Parts: sequence; C-alpha cells; structure tokens
Amino acid sequence: MILPHMILADPRIARLITLIRAALRPPAGLGRIGLALGLGALCHALFAAGVLAMVVAMFFGLSESLGTLPWPWAALANAALIVQFPLAHSLLLTGRGARRLTRLIPGPHGATLSTTTYAIIASAQLLALFALWTPSGIVWWRADGAVFWAVTAAYTTSWLILLKASFDAGAEVQSGALGWMSLLARIRPVFPDMPTQGLFRLIRQPIYVAFALTLWTVPVWTPDQLVLAVSLTAYCLIAPRLKERRFAARYGDRFTQYQADVPYMLPRLPKDRPNAQ
Repeated sequence: MILPHMILADPRIARLITLIRAALRPPAGLGRIGLALGLGALCHALFAAGVLAMVVAMFFGLSESLGTLPWPWAALANAALIVQFPLAHSLLLTGRGARRLTRLIPGPHGATLSTTTYAIIASAQLLALFALWTPSGIVWWRADGAVFWAVTAAYTTSWLILLKASFDAGAEVQSGALGWMSLLARIRPVFPDMPTQGLFRLIRQPIYVAFALTLWTVPVWTPDQLVLAVSLTAYCLIAPRLKERRFAARYGDRFTQYQADVPYMLPRLPKDRPNAQ
C-alpha cells in the first residue's frame, strides 16, 4: 500500500521507529528495577511530549507544525498520520493485539509492562501525528478579542474535563504507570474496577466525549483542523462500542445494568432520569 510505504520512507518516521524499538529492547543484564524505571521515564516523557504536541498544534488549528512534505504528497502523508492513531490504538486492545503487546518487551516482564508499553506506543503515535503534520497553509478563521478568550476558555475546559475523566477511569492505567510501578514493586498489575464514579455517573464514555470536545473548541480553524476533527470524532463515536464489548465480556450483568442506567455520551436531563419524580 502506498500510504504506509510513503510514511515509512520519511527519514524522521524511520528514526522515530528505530528509537522506539531500541528503547523497548532492554540491554543485556539490565535489572528489574532499571527496566521498570527506564521504561517508566520513557513512557511519561513521551506521554508529556505527545499531549503537549496535541495541545499546541490544535490551538493553532494545525497551521503550525514540523512537517515539510510537498503537496499533494503531504495530503497522503497527513491522511496516513490520522489513520495510524485510531487503527493501532484499537487493534492493540484486541485479544491478538494484547498478546503481541506482551511480546514487545523481551524476557519475563512483557505481560506486567503491557500497560506501559501501550502508553509508550500511543504517546509516540500522538507525537508523530501532531509534530510531523504538514500544514496546508490555509487559515479560514482566527478568533480575536473577546471571542478568542471565550474559545480559549472552552478549549482549556475541554482538556480539564479530559483530565478529570482519565483520573476517574484510573490514572495509573491511562498514563501507563500501572505496568512499570507493578514491576518495580514486584506485584501483579491490578487494574481498577469498572469505572462508575465521577463523570462516569453521567455518561459511560466521558473520555471520548472530552477528547472530541478538544477537537471542536480550537481558536483557529483550517482545512487541516476540520479534517482532523471529523476523522477523530468518528473514531470517538465508534471505538467505545468495541470497548463496551470488552466490558460486557469482563463484567457481565454488572455492566449490562450500568449500560441500562447510564447513557452512552449525552447526559440525561433530570426529568429523563429513571428515578426522577
């Protein structure tokens, strides 16, 4: 296929892949503590870089980035950058993907470190998407004055909602800390229980809703941002269905009851709630 070939041919992508592979391959003789701390540091550094790249790039409507491919090749490369994130993000959560994930770390600790490995890959994907995007150079609209501050406040609020939703879902899993901290403590990773508190009391998928909100509350609009917003919003609507299948298999009737009581993405008005008088 031409898109993956073009992306992999980019020397910056190739260097990024080489660095990730090297980082995920522990040196001979590296002890458990060194492996845990090393991957933990890599995980959180990439996580911070990926999130920062996303926050900044979308604040400018993807009009500022490091990509410099000529057009029309840039359009194909940008499309591939969009597709690679939801594709790998979802495939690694399937049964087969999870098994492959545990084998990425050679040795006996692959399963323990799977959440850390997943976060490293997801963060590298985000970093690649937003740092390597080639801007179109077209700006449709740029907020100014009071409108700028209102939109910026909405953008900031969207990110705070996403932070709160991630915390409610289990910050140790969302950030990748569960894996390396479990290895450091020599314990088996214990995943948080099915989230039902905080924002999960209002809707079943607050993380995806908040993520979608960040896409649409930016103060600069370009064709780039519109394509990104439409593509990733579609992902935010579809991907949770796969997540809910996993939850139904894992939690059974408990999740079925939660599913019946709590709406998917839009909170119920008080009069629409089952126990409303």
